Amino acid sequence: MIERTQVHDARYPFANGAGSDAVHRHPVYSYSVTVLESGNRRHRGVGLTFTLGDGNELVCQAANHLSQSLRGRDIEEVMAELGCWQRRTANDERYRWLGPHKGVVHLALASITNACWDLWAKQRGVPLWRLLLDLSPEEVVRTLDLSYLEDVLTEESAVELLREQWPTRGERLGILERGYPGYDTSVGWFGYDDAKLRDNCRRSVEDGFTALKLKVGSPDLYRDLRRLEIVRNAVGPDVRCMVDANQQWALPQALEFGRRSKEFDLYWIEEPTHPDDVLAHRKLAEELAPVKIAAGEHVPNRVLFKNYLQMGSLGFCQVDALRVAGVSEFITVSLLAKKFGVPVVPHVGDMGQLHQHLVLFNHVAVGHQALFLEYIPHLQEHFATPCRVEGGAYRTPQETGASCDLLNLSRLASHGAA
Repeated sequence: MIERTQVHDARYPFANGAGSDAVHRHPVYSYSVTVLESGNRRHRGVGLTFTLGDGNELVCQAANHLSQSLRGRDIEEVMAELGCWQRRTANDERYRWLGPHKGVVHLALASITNACWDLWAKQRGVPLWRLLLDLSPEEVVRTLDLSYLEDVLTEESAVELLREQWPTRGERLGILERGYPGYDTSVGWFGYDDAKLRDNCRRSVEDGFTALKLKVGSPDLYRDLRRLEIVRNAVGPDVRCMVDANQQWALPQALEFGRRSKEFDLYWIEEPTHPDDVLAHRKLAEELAPVKIAAGEHVPNRVLFKNYLQMGSLGFCQVDALRVAGVSEFITVSLLAKKFGVPVVPHVGDMGQLHQHLVLFNHVAVGHQALFLEYIPHLQEHFATPCRVEGGAYRTPQETGASCDLLNLSRLASHGAA
């Protein structure tokens, strides 16, 4: 039984340009951490949502309010109707005006939901990926809120989609031994100088990565193109190169960059413009093909993802379980993307800790292609069981839970112990 809930404010400042992009020049990677403790304190569920510092305390306060409804309940009971609980909580009339399904309240829901999944896996004594693969399609779908999706995805069709993949799951289990491929974002932060960018790219390829990402979005287009040329020359023609503008451009700027960068054989252009502008993303997808458009880091909910997919605006779906309402809404978006034939390559606000479990479920149970998972190593020292990336691949975690336990939580500011 969940007898104690607490929310912690964890912030980790960076230095020397790490984590920087065209919009966030001095990021403080931060988590609102929900902790759910069972009565005997044998198990502790830890859930994360991600911000960049200021305002993190607001998410913590919201998570404290929303998590109180779980006190006194057994985690098995909660998970048996998690989708219904999510729907009730997201639509609570006291908080819905603050969203709906976006912003501080939705981020708080992500933190709580992720803590529920972590506690469930720990109580059953398995890693999260194993728990997910052991659930029946019906059990998975009961953890989802599919409201507002009935025109494209019902409970019945979601179950059927998972059932269709069941006979061939064994063919994809080899990923557990091989490891899930990663791509390296840490090579090309916006604040790195040209020499560091070049050295990072070469070192990353030597470490086994076959795909790298560069941050772009400078006021000077030629700076972006020059740095992209540095990357391509450093890694050669066989390594996949992607760029990320972090929503910096208006549509005309994004189109101009896309046209001028064609010689560099980009695998995708990420977050080229405002994340709510679905039509602009569709125009970019049409005008810049065969280069694909990637987005999702700042797409807050399943409804907006549905619109992106319906309009053909996404080449790659970068849903993040720390931005949408946690693992459950991540799975919902993954099912939508599968239905529309769009690959899922998550954004990793969690530094890949939670998502290393989710991509295994995506591949084995949903049938998504195992492309790669973003790799950002800068917070590894703060996790109790940091993800292992060797030879450019995530090694399958064996510890129980979702790999989100942070060290030194007791030293952090906290809200709402009870």
